[in-house]
Amino acid sequence: MDYRGLIQKVLWYIDENITDELNADILADVAGFSPYHFCRVFHWYAGYSVMGYVRSRRLAFAAAELSSGRKLIDIAMDYGFETHSGFSKAFKRRYGMTPEAYRIHAKADRPPPPDLLRMNEYAIGGIVMEPKFITLPAIKLAGYELKTKNIDGQNTKEIPEFWYDYVFNGRREKLLHEDFIKNHTEYGACFPEDPANSGFSYVIGMEVKDGAEIPAGLHTCVIPPATYVVFSTPPCSEEEFTKNIQWTWQYIMSDWFPASGYEYAGGCVDFELYDDRCRAETDRVMDIYVPVVKK
Repeated sequence: MDYRGLIQKVLWYIDENITDELNADILADVAGFSPYHFCRVFHWYAGYSVMGYVRSRRLAFAAAELSSGRKLIDIAMDYGFETHSGFSKAFKRRYGMTPEAYRIHAKADRPPPPDLLRMNEYAIGGIVMEPKFITLPAIKLAGYELKTKNIDGQNTKEIPEFWYDYVFNGRREKLLHEDFIKNHTEYGACFPEDPANSGFSYVIGMEVKDGAEIPAGLHTCVIPPATYVVFSTPPCSEEEFTKNIQWTWQYIMSDWFPASGYEYAGGCVDFELYDDRCRAETDRVMDIYVPVVKK
């Protein structure tokens, strides 16, 4: 039996009752399941634990309300946080910045619930959660470059091959042991070179320490400062990871952008961020940064 419709009903219920008491027993009753069965089924379809999803939705609703000018403690208490400190810690963990900083980019519209049928259409193994917004300064990278094109699937074939060569032919190991890198977080950045002909440069690299000298043989580049919308891929296994990244990109371009009120920021660079979360044996996650401006 396909439970997708029942889980979608639960997602709607959560949004409609977001400020009320919500727990696994209540939501299992909405679906008509035992709590144990419901928790297993929910995780299978959504890619998140029941209460992990509820917390994320409450933070998304709170983020939307930051544009209202209401006191943070009032917003926090509406969405189940008893203290300003607890709310700020959870918010920063989810959005990468404090609620005060996020006010600058807060959208007044409440995020619609995820559509499981659309997720199934894209073959994404879980729900793509409401994105966060963040402004970053320029980032200097050192690493390796691939010239490719977004024509006839050329880039979707060549970029995974480029990563395979980087990981298994010693390039990653070499870069990890260089003194000039800030940390081991990896970037996969797209630099448009010939947009009219779909050509671009794809760079795998790591962030460079200020003033560091880069040895010959490595490609260097600078990601310009920008405001980004940031999507996290649904948690998945190693086998599903590449597919989830590609289909999350398709979701962003085909579903999110048309309804968002945003567009690509000119002269900027989108990139994928791979930190410790994407090296886990299970529940792998990475982030996609897309530079945006209001239409």
